[in-house]
Amino acid sequence: MTDSGRRTPVVLDVDTGLDDACALLLAARHSGLDLKAVTCAGGNVGIDDVVRNTLTVLDAAGRPDVPIARGAAVPLIQPVRPARHVHGADGLGDLDWPRSTRPTDPRHAVELLRDVLRDAAATGELVTLIPLAPLTNIALLLRTYPEAAAGLREIVFMGGSAGVGNATASAEFNIWSDPEAAAIVLAAANDLGISVTMYGLDVFYDVVVTLEQARGLSGSPSAELACKLIEKRSERYQSDGGSIGDGGAVCAVIDPSGLTTERHPVRVELSGGWSRGRTIVDTRTASDQANDVQGPAPVIQVATAVDAKRYADLWLATVR
Repeated sequence: MTDSGRRTPVVLDVDTGLDDACALLLAARHSGLDLKAVTCAGGNVGIDDVVRNTLTVLDAAGRPDVPIARGAAVPLIQPVRPARHVHGADGLGDLDWPRSTRPTDPRHAVELLRDVLRDAAATGELVTLIPLAPLTNIALLLRTYPEAAAGLREIVFMGGSAGVGNATASAEFNIWSDPEAAAIVLAAANDLGISVTMYGLDVFYDVVVTLEQARGLSGSPSAELACKLIEKRSERYQSDGGSIGDGGAVCAVIDPSGLTTERHPVRVELSGGWSRGRTIVDTRTASDQANDVQGPAPVIQVATAVDAKRYADLWLATVR
């Protein structure tokens, strides 16, 4: 919540697979958040499945009031490269969960984001934007409607890594999927004075819900879907529990004191054959950074550690 006790306005931008679904349930159900809208981009699966999955999860969460808009189907330059081997053929673990029948918002995702942020600027109720997908929609927003930044409090995105990748040895999946968009977002946020936090792979896998905890969730569609999501995550990684993944970025907005961050310059590698999509986190001294022959890079907050039990308990208590 904000310091005044009012709910924190948020918008999620998703490519709904299993971990986005964990995040959506949390954002939709937590009493401290005011979920204004959800926008969709192709990523974990194609855009049609992303939209279908997002509608389905929001219905399970009991939130048919939240507008959901279809956005970019493909990255800015390269083709979409889905991760069905992680999220299942339909992106939602092939759970055969009852599907939503409600329509999406008629606006394109970028237009919905623009309108929500313009309203926020007019009322002073600034929005925290939580991108959990390739950053295509956000890049298009900030370059097409830079004035919409007046409605932003901050951006907390899931993506990147200061260490190793997962899509490749160097790159995290969301950034690897559309590195040009990621570079544009960091540059535009720097130009527009938007505070940015990177919730990357350095903390992504740490917030784990055990199978025992998950199987204690019941009594509502939200709780039952949450259980199945953790079971699928557990099955995928052959462990006795599953990470809430993207849900941790939402936890960081609800309870920022559970996340440790450091301010560093960050660049996105756009050309390297083996390193394309890598987020290069500059941990050198300030004097060395000042002498960089490439000039200054955007400086953002980089997540380095998380109170994993605290965030797992927060997620469980909310989805239950």
